[in-house]
Amino acid sequence: MCKHESKLCPVCNRSFECKMGDVLKCQCYAVRLNDEEREYIAQRFQDCLCATCILTMRARYQHARKEIQLKQFFGLI
Repeated sequence: MCKHESKLCPVCNRSFECKMGDVLKCQCYAVRLNDEEREYIAQRFQDCLCATCILTMRARYQHARKEIQLKQFFGLI
């Protein structure tokens, strides 16, 4: 039996259905994250996020990473 659970996104407070029992059908499955992006999100949130907020958090991580790379390039850190 597949486990599905209604959840509220801790970022935007929207309701979504988590399908951890059938992850291939879960709304988050379409969002691809690398290990660093996954860790960035996991350090900030203990529970699932909606797919929209996962995408937003991935974009924030990428932005922060680019800022660090630019600062390193210019010798600021």
